[in-house]
Amino acid sequence: MNGIIYPIIVLGGLGLLFGVVLSLASKVFSVEVDPKVEEIRKSLPGANCGACGFPGCDGLAAAIAAGKAPVNGCNVGGKPVAEKVADIMGVNAVDTVRYVAAVLCQGDCSKAKEKYVYNGIKDCRAQNILAGGSKSCSYGCLGCGTCKDACEFNAISIVGGIAIIDKEKCVSCKACIDACPKGIIELVPYEQEVIVKCKSNDSGKMVRSKCSTGCIGCQMCVKNCPQDAFIFENNLAKINYEKCINCGICAEKCPTKAIWSSLGKDKAANQ
Repeated sequence: MNGIIYPIIVLGGLGLLFGVVLSLASKVFSVEVDPKVEEIRKSLPGANCGACGFPGCDGLAAAIAAGKAPVNGCNVGGKPVAEKVADIMGVNAVDTVRYVAAVLCQGDCSKAKEKYVYNGIKDCRAQNILAGGSKSCSYGCLGCGTCKDACEFNAISIVGGIAIIDKEKCVSCKACIDACPKGIIELVPYEQEVIVKCKSNDSGKMVRSKCSTGCIGCQMCVKNCPQDAFIFENNLAKINYEKCINCGICAEKCPTKAIWSSLGKDKAANQ
């Protein structure tokens, strides 16, 4: 019996000793947590997407409480969350422009030519390895849905061979931007109603030979914009969104309709 009782006593004593030591250590080495961190964390949506630049919502909450991040640092939560966080921090919420992702390509199956028929893995990165993908335009959307798979908010669909983003569902987490091997997905202001949906730097002649809706560098948009909101470089027109007033003149003048416009359409339409 002694051979059984003594080991039990020794193990019980060691367990009690370690428990006391751990209890004391937890008090000695404990770190005080700012109660604001927990309050802020509860106000955040919990997407943990990392779009704020911090490691998840916990990281952002700690940074805001420490004054290292703005109260409107959560892209997903937008203005409502910013107002809650600002109230916790005792400051005024800063008005911010809401951004959403947009695919800068309209070269679907009916508008863009193909170099070959791709029957491989449905992943844009895999297809891109094969001579830049099946699209004749090396800047075109490959339509395999890699961005769709990366989106946790079901904001992306594949229609006619290209990705379409529903701006009402988009939370600007940038997951699709990181996933796209072509680099043709960018953030644009939510209120923006005219967008140059082309990223090609090819000459106008080459663009015409590959896609019927690409920017051909005619600069009609540059010449007709009343706000001088256009920049033209590397054979491509780009909009300065801070200057643009969404008048739609550029979209009307664009001969290839490379400038997409939602003017006159349902505001909830997909980008």
